[in-house]
Amino acid sequence: MLKPIGNNICNENRFSAIFKKYAKDLHAFLFYKYGEHLNPKDKVQDAFIKLWQNCGKVSPEKAKSYLYTVANNLMLNEVAHQKVVLKHQKTKPTAHSNESPEFLMEEDEYRKKLEKAIANLTEAQRIAFLMNRAEGKRFKEIASLLNISTKAVEKRIYGALKKLREEIDEL
Repeated sequence: MLKPIGNNICNENRFSAIFKKYAKDLHAFLFYKYGEHLNPKDKVQDAFIKLWQNCGKVSPEKAKSYLYTVANNLMLNEVAHQKVVLKHQKTKPTAHSNESPEFLMEEDEYRKKLEKAIANLTEAQRIAFLMNRAEGKRFKEIASLLNISTKAVEKRIYGALKKLREEIDEL
């Protein structure tokens, strides 16, 4: 006779059932919302990895909501990252620049410092900061997209700025 599984998705059979139930629809959701170029398959896998890592904290009833929220946030991170990459590609000096080699080296070092400092922010801070600074979104817009309060957005962005100032002397 089988023992009842209980209310825990840490059980491999229950987790497997959740994967089979939601993976295809989650991929479709991400694909239609963001397109194929941001690797929705990877984000689905990453969302399920996070679910497994937090299986003791998420009930089976909340699994779908958790997966969609995590996957959507992963895609938003990727969108923000791509925008930063594009912005840096647009602002890179051309080979015919009138700037001195020393200036170009310092600029490159500063850019690397900034990218490293941004990478060291918490995920929540990085998302809010990049949505505000790279995409030009207002706090209210960010709050709506992330489903958090405007105060939470303010706290994340100001926390990010504080950390960036600590890591980069030039700011």
